[in-house]
Amino acid sequence: MCLGLLQGCAGRREAAQEETDPAKVRAQLMRLLPAQAKDRQGWAEDIQVAFQAQGLAPSKRNLCAVLAVTEQESTFNADPQVPNLGRIAREEIDRRAARLHIPGLLVDGALRTPSANGQSYQQRLLAVRSEKQLSALYDEVIDRLPLGRTLLGGLNPVHTGGPMQVSVDFAEQHAKGYPYAHQGSIRQEVFSRRGGMYFGIAHLLGYPTHYDRQLYRFADFNAGWYASRNAAFQAALSRVTGASLALDGDLIAPGAILPGSTERAARTLGRQLGLRNPQIRAQLEKEGSLALEETALYRGVFALAEAKAGKALPRAVLPGIELKSPKITRKLTTAWFAGRVDERYQRCMKR
Repeated sequence: MCLGLLQGCAGRREAAQEETDPAKVRAQLMRLLPAQAKDRQGWAEDIQVAFQAQGLAPSKRNLCAVLAVTEQESTFNADPQVPNLGRIAREEIDRRAARLHIPGLLVDGALRTPSANGQSYQQRLLAVRSEKQLSALYDEVIDRLPLGRTLLGGLNPVHTGGPMQVSVDFAEQHAKGYPYAHQGSIRQEVFSRRGGMYFGIAHLLGYPTHYDRQLYRFADFNAGWYASRNAAFQAALSRVTGASLALDGDLIAPGAILPGSTERAARTLGRQLGLRNPQIRAQLEKEGSLALEETALYRGVFALAEAKAGKALPRAVLPGIELKSPKITRKLTTAWFAGRVDERYQRCMKR
């Protein structure tokens, strides 16, 4: 599962002498888990199996990184509760109906239909307390109600779940090598403790970086692989060109045909760097891999920026992204998330 062989792929080569005996790794986890975690042995076993299956080094810093994210996302609850989730879900259905010009009375009538357990879908919707419950209900709505399929586009709108709040799409794309036999879907596995931890650990540690602090992995966990590295590149590019760039880690907008602000700024350096526009686009498209750092564009931009600054510039910065979700009721950012997780990580490292 570890997607690179360089040092920094969460330590596949990190400390070859690191203890990998399963029983000793679980024992170390039992010592590192925070006091409030229930079923400590179960958590330790699921985490140890995930590390072993993915070929990740169970170093203390890696184990503490996983524990810190899990504590932040769910406080070690395999099926975390979300306040007012039923109301949030109903409001989302109403927004979708409005976009499709479906009358509210029609939606109300559909949701009053008896469900598989005899309760109406509206009753069950307002009673859900976790994303696992909501995801299962959405699957039933899509399967049993024609209007439900229309409203939801045939796709379950619950995108994250489990104790590490990992993306269902990410899990489905990285299911090869999943070590557990299962009768249900990978989506359903995400909402289990073992599956949520396996795919959450893959998302946090399963890619190579040159980061000198786990802080940047925490930011990437929230904003996407290499977001911190890419934001540092945007900062250097902005310094050289004078362009005002959002340090969001997105070098090319998904599916974009026309160049975005980062690509337009990079194009102004094309002649100076000896790169044509198609070459710049091709190199920016490496934004999701370590290979970006080997490109002429990346190296050239940092060389120009450091010459202008007269000093070395950081190769990772916290992305400036505001978090958006119906579940979030106050202004939060990726930097806030990374900082909170890092506080938990530091406490774990002292245990």
